Amino acid sequence: MKKTTRLFVFVVLAACIAGCTVIDRTPEAKLDPGAKWVLLPMANHTETPQAGLRAEAIVETLLRSDGLMQLERYPASLDAESLFDPAERKTQEKALAWAKMQKARYAVGGSVDEWRYKVGVDGEPAVGMAVSVTDLESGAVVYSASGGKTGWSREALSAVAQKLARELLAGVRPPR
Repeated sequence: MKKTTRLFVFVVLAACIAGCTVIDRTPEAKLDPGAKWVLLPMANHTETPQAGLRAEAIVETLLRSDGLMQLERYPASLDAESLFDPAERKTQEKALAWAKMQKARYAVGGSVDEWRYKVGVDGEPAVGMAVSVTDLESGAVVYSASGGKTGWSREALSAVAQKLARELLAGVRPPR
């Protein structure tokens, strides 16, 4: 009986922890190993200023740490993130045109839908993001994933965002 009780507690605990993350993604992408990549602006759909820029920095670092060294970031002049005039669609179109001019094969972009500490006693960090990889030669989205994750009350928002981004990018296997 004691082993059964421990097993039950473990299963319930695992279910609770797993319930803190929701992810949907397409199958793993098979990508050209010698291709050039670009990082596009991430649209900020939150009330948190510069959440898109923060997410971009995390995505860029994770891709580079996975061995993707032919990754170029879009020019700062294309970043139109503003508190009062969010122009994500125009920025995305300009960045995509810039990426094609760079003769890049793949473009990584996405959006941030939640970036905050929840209101309440515990104030858990909560992040929601989406990422996609577009084949610039065909215009097809070859990989996409979206998800949300919450952390514990003493966990940093950036740490939760990094964990989520790592899970979202798990289906992108850059060249090694």
